[in-house]
Amino acid sequence: MAKYLFVYHGGGAPNPADHKKIMDAWGAWFGSMGAAVIDGGNPVGKSSTVKSDGSLASGGGANPASGYSLIEASSLEDAHKKAKGCPILQAGGSIEIAQAMDM
Repeated sequence: MAKYLFVYHGGGAPNPADHKKIMDAWGAWFGSMGAAVIDGGNPVGKSSTVKSDGSLASGGGANPASGYSLIEASSLEDAHKKAKGCPILQAGGSIEIAQAMDM
């Protein structure tokens, strides 16, 4: 089985009234994948980018990361299938999928 990095983009912070509902949705999604969840990850703070000249630019670019997870899947198609159930998609966000290469 290969490892896939899911990088979440967008989605925004939930309002306090919806927090439990959203956290329950994430828990159910992770639960549906069982042992395939290697690292459920976390949300991330504001992004910055180190440019090729070594300078630091704040903002993380056009579509900054908002979180990550590491998931085990048999193929990109399997990872895509698993990603489709992610609650961030219902919040208008997106998921970048990349295979993590063992070195």
